[in-house]
Amino acid sequence: MMTELEKHYNKFNEDKRLTRRHGQVEYRTSMKYIHKYLTDCPGAAILDVGAGTGRYSIALAREGYDVTAVELVKYNLGILKSKNSSVKAYQGNALKLKRFADASFDMTLVFGPMYHLYSIEDKVTALKEAKRVTKAGGVILVAYCMNEYGVLTYGFKENHVQECLKDGRLNEAFHCVSQEKDLYDYVRLEDINAINAAVSGVKREQIVAADGPADYLRPVLNAMDEETFELFVQYHFSTCERPELLGASAHTLDILRRVE
Repeated sequence: MMTELEKHYNKFNEDKRLTRRHGQVEYRTSMKYIHKYLTDCPGAAILDVGAGTGRYSIALAREGYDVTAVELVKYNLGILKSKNSSVKAYQGNALKLKRFADASFDMTLVFGPMYHLYSIEDKVTALKEAKRVTKAGGVILVAYCMNEYGVLTYGFKENHVQECLKDGRLNEAFHCVSQEKDLYDYVRLEDINAINAAVSGVKREQIVAADGPADYLRPVLNAMDEETFELFVQYHFSTCERPELLGASAHTLDILRRVE
């Protein structure tokens, strides 16, 4: 039987999302930090866990990196494989990367799985697996959907806050409580810190707001001329590491190094 996640991604166009202007901000920010941590590492072995249709995998493979992709949803995997790139692509689960030996990759990307794992325990398991397959000294980049973005947009902007409080999707502290039927899980910075604390041998290099205010400003960004949009991207790059902006970003990118 097809899962709710598979039903969702069979209809959802992830490639298109990342090419829209709000998605471009997230994509360009993520690539900026990927490249930062690949400096002096030509031909690095990269594992993309939850690769979707290959937006990051294929771009990095074209840059000459040795890229392996793992994707849970068969539909997405089929699209990725149809692009005829050098990416080695497999169906798999972020909770069990048994196909790969310990310390196989210089960098591991975990850009989708944390959105769809609904317990801290599963998120910890996914991070432990990402750490296991990453070489000592290697880097793990982990993306999360942020709680306040969900509350502000779905809760207040789309006027679902009262029903969410009544049916338990929000607790009294306005923290999202997600289940599989909700598709996405949302966290706060303290949740991310707790996940990291539960995984020995990883150390945070930095944490950034992957898209900052971009998702809130979709109509505004779409109406901008190209020059103004580029100024917005530069503004975002100059502010995305500021701690006061992290919690309200739609997506946050946590950058960890395996230290043991």
